Amino acid sequence: MRTLNSYAAYYRRWSLGWESQALLRAEPVAGDEELGRRFVELIDPLRYPPAGLGDDVVREIRRLKARMESERMPRGADPKLHTKLGPGGLSDVEWTVQLLQLRYGAREAGLRTTRTRGALTAARDCGLLSQEDAATLDEAWVLATRVRNAVMLVRGRAGDTFPTDPRELAAVGRYLGYGPGHVGDMLDDYRRTGRLARQVVDSLFYGA
Repeated sequence: MRTLNSYAAYYRRWSLGWESQALLRAEPVAGDEELGRRFVELIDPLRYPPAGLGDDVVREIRRLKARMESERMPRGADPKLHTKLGPGGLSDVEWTVQLLQLRYGAREAGLRTTRTRGALTAARDCGLLSQEDAATLDEAWVLATRVRNAVMLVRGRAGDTFPTDPRELAAVGRYLGYGPGHVGDMLDDYRRTGRLARQVVDSLFYGA
């Protein structure tokens, strides 16, 4: 069992950029409240570094995301319809928001949250991204989440892509509010939403 002191020693000597990013999701949910508070105090300077991020850390985060997309995309899957790794998917939105948190969380209290949509709203409110860009990312995140929920309900198991079975695909469409014969419209709308969100991601995350 690790002690707080051992965690502090590890983070001080060996922690990497991706670990700081992972800590953005850390929050106490059970156990000793005082211990949870002390752990949060320990990790806050790591996940919200007072000096922001150096260019080398930003490059490494970008490299890791590109590698994840390349290596984890299932063989044969349509990338444009993958709710997690595809354009405008959950990964796009969450990594973009997390980069803003790492860069500016020390100075903007609203960014210090484990909730993606909450951090997105805070980033908009403090001027780190425009209202239009925030709305575009939020719409994409909500849609990708709704598709995953629909797939779970229809198939009885988690999935990151639209079903290939026509009946299951039609059922997902009904969940999302598309009537009979409009499955094609649903897929077109998803691709459009993802494409628009990816344009924002290219600008904010990749600096394109």
